[in-house]
Amino acid sequence: MKKTLIIYILWIVCAANAAGASIAVEGGGANVIAVDVPASTGLAKVYVVHNITGLNAVYSPDSKGTEVTWWEFGADGAAYSRQIGSGYEIAPEANTGYYAEEEGKRTYIWITDYDSAPFTAGTLSVTEADCSGVTLRFDGNAAPLHYRAINGRLMEIDREIELSYYTLTAQEQTFAQTEISRSYSSLGDMVTVQAPLCATRFRISGDSFLRQWGEEIVCESESFSPVAVEGIAWAEQTVRDVPNEQKIGDTTFGGSAPVEMQFRASVSDAAVFTEWQLARDADFADITLREQSTEFDYTFSETATSYARFVCANAAGDCEWTSDVFTIAVGESRLRCPNAFSPGASEGVNDEWRVSYRSITEFECFIFNRLGVKMAELHSPDQGWDGRYKGKLVRPGVYYYVIKALGADGKRYNLSGDINIVGSR
Repeated sequence: MKKTLIIYILWIVCAANAAGASIAVEGGGANVIAVDVPASTGLAKVYVVHNITGLNAVYSPDSKGTEVTWWEFGADGAAYSRQIGSGYEIAPEANTGYYAEEEGKRTYIWITDYDSAPFTAGTLSVTEADCSGVTLRFDGNAAPLHYRAINGRLMEIDREIELSYYTLTAQEQTFAQTEISRSYSSLGDMVTVQAPLCATRFRISGDSFLRQWGEEIVCESESFSPVAVEGIAWAEQTVRDVPNEQKIGDTTFGGSAPVEMQFRASVSDAAVFTEWQLARDADFADITLREQSTEFDYTFSETATSYARFVCANAAGDCEWTSDVFTIAVGESRLRCPNAFSPGASEGVNDEWRVSYRSITEFECFIFNRLGVKMAELHSPDQGWDGRYKGKLVRPGVYYYVIKALGADGKRYNLSGDINIVGSR
């Protein structure tokens, strides 16, 4: 003869006006699980048991020797209850509400049959997947498990059914595999989750009652290959520590040309197509350069505002990810020449002649004395003259410079002028 396992949940709560009284669940050879319920239901505790056979609900009164009566109620609520007996204990039935009354004070309970909606095993499979989500079909049973409040309102018990899988999450400049876990009070035959970014198996386990009874059921899908893509993109600029190069405000990227940029990206597993794009407009209607790589270095040598972004896509091209836009602003050129300095007079203070500049891409400077002898020549605007000729400081007096330069904005400079050396020795 086959034995059928019947599992029940016994919900028991003391009413607020019976603070000293309580009800305990005893007997039946069952493991009892205590669960809290909202106070607004009028039910304060839950007892989950395997088998209600031989089970007793035992009332502990405020005062010994007082008379206790028992009442039962159903879907209409406790207002429509009927008296079923007296004394300190009863043998309860399933899917029925009860309260014990002592000198006008009531303590309410509800008993739910777990077997009326048990969690059962079933096949878990992917029915649909796109760039944002995956729809799973579960043909086991994870339907809502109910009880009723003292006003008859139907309430759902949280079964804590777990759905888990792996995906990738961004951690600074790379992706790391992370387990995603979601808890559900109940599940229908279809459930949608956020699309994973790596190969994974979906897993449903439940429920909290079976878990505590040591009878947890686990259902797992076949391995799923990701279709969704995601990226991490960042940019860095080479910083020049040049004291005579003029800065431009508080720009994140850009400033004085040439601006040397390094663009980098990391992508999730399904990304096959990768591309860095440069454009003259923030909407990328006119893309001027495409680099199909995750690593891209570029030097901006013209005065303009440029925009960069990274794009990746899966093999089918139907899932695409685009980064935020990086703005690189290269300023207009400037070139100013000082007319005096004092080499050797005070070390580290005005002891070198340098131009003040911004966005100069070509530069050539020659310095002469009054007799036309070339004292020095400079081929970069960040270079300077220390007032020496053949290793020795020159005499104080007037010297002359001739400069030819080109700005990032196309402006040409043809400059000449005096250099007054004072205080050298």
